[in-house]
Amino acid sequence: MGAELTDSDFARLRHCMVNDQLRARHLADERVLAAMEKVPRHLFVPQAQRRSAYEDAPLSIGFGQTISQPYMVARMTELARLTPTDRVLEIGTGSGYQAAVLAELAQEVWTVERHAELAARAADLLRELGYDNVHVITGDGSVGYPPAAPYDAIVVTAAAPCVPESLREQLAVNGRMVIPVTEGYSEDLRLIERLAAPEPGADTETCFREVSILACTFVPLIGQEGYPK
Repeated sequence: MGAELTDSDFARLRHCMVNDQLRARHLADERVLAAMEKVPRHLFVPQAQRRSAYEDAPLSIGFGQTISQPYMVARMTELARLTPTDRVLEIGTGSGYQAAVLAELAQEVWTVERHAELAARAADLLRELGYDNVHVITGDGSVGYPPAAPYDAIVVTAAAPCVPESLREQLAVNGRMVIPVTEGYSEDLRLIERLAAPEPGADTETCFREVSILACTFVPLIGQEGYPK
């Protein structure tokens, strides 16, 4: 089994993760890279998997859910183009790791998780790590979280059958949404931007720009505007 890894060991592994998995794949936002190097990913995975926490792969966290591959967490965060004053909505708290990375870059984060036990576990850990700007909500993330809308950025960590209208509505003008969407037998990570209406009364569809980024694999988004349970 080998000796227990120390904080220094984990810091070294985290540094290697940033250099070998992120910089090597041309992720260039230094704020995102700094956040990935700071957040202790190993604390967000089950004890038995901590040695694997910084490998280039997703890991199971129970309830049929995963903590995403480090590259995907960084890529989605980079696409969100966060600023220190941004208000962010995350759909699919899971372990809480993505929320922690977002919290390093934004003013405030709301994150919604449908599994109450995962939500409670993530909330406790985020609180222990000092992320007072993260609010963990238990509920149906497919309909967003209207009480705190609008959001400057929305990051969805589960694949939807289509982009939920509730999430479009909760995105602020000039806001960015990063979301995986199922396309046939594959999934497509998309960046959706809400634009100012070109003129009064314009079709709301013209107020969104949607770009396909890359193929991906996520757990399904379950809920009213996602997949049925």
